[in-house]
Amino acid sequence: MFSPEGPTLRELAVQALSSVEHGYDLLAPKFDHTPYRTPDRVLDAVASALEPMGPFGTGLDLCCGTGAGMGVLGRVCRERVTGVDFSAGMLAAARGRPLPEGPEVSWVRGDARALPFGPVFDLVVSFGAFGHFLPRELPGLFTQVRSVLRPGGCFAFPVGAPSRPGSRAYWTLLGFDAAMRVRNALWKPPFVMYYRTFRLGDVGRELARAGFRADLHALPAFGVRPDGSPRARLVTARRLP
Repeated sequence: MFSPEGPTLRELAVQALSSVEHGYDLLAPKFDHTPYRTPDRVLDAVASALEPMGPFGTGLDLCCGTGAGMGVLGRVCRERVTGVDFSAGMLAAARGRPLPEGPEVSWVRGDARALPFGPVFDLVVSFGAFGHFLPRELPGLFTQVRSVLRPGGCFAFPVGAPSRPGSRAYWTLLGFDAAMRVRNALWKPPFVMYYRTFRLGDVGRELARAGFRADLHALPAFGVRPDGSPRARLVTARRLP
């Protein structure tokens, strides 16, 4: 799972016993050498899906981590792009990342549940961060995203099809979530990272309540499941007036 440049087992254990913020500070220097970093294949698919909907003016990468998603914004935004994350370590790694020519880039430390911006963005994207939010936090999270978008602005994020019950992936994710619940019951501070709490049906309802109109777009690069449904989709949620 990890390249030789990635974290050691001991380093992962220390991270897992830390808070979310401090854990990512510790992991930041080696984060891009772990499977937690969003694969380029996903980033390219999302950028290709967003390009026909643009160009956009300003963009925000929500929970940007080391900045892998900023390349997507650079392809579809023309004016300015911003990455926001609450981990100082991840932002330090992001600032050291070489970025291609494109719109002006800025990095801001902030919490997605209390974003330090007004309604100045045309596009907000997020990659792989939603497992850090409990279901009860989704209404507040989506309200925050809406508050930083201009009317008609777009909130976009990829989602994979749920694992089939009984499959190897299903049991792997179930086991991981169970282990995290045990860890958080026995050790403080908690480390919130659950893979099975971000359900598309719940997400759609909460987006509508927060003032969005959501649509789903298949990501063809990932093919289809045996029943013909897409293996991955892009959610695009437009801010209503």
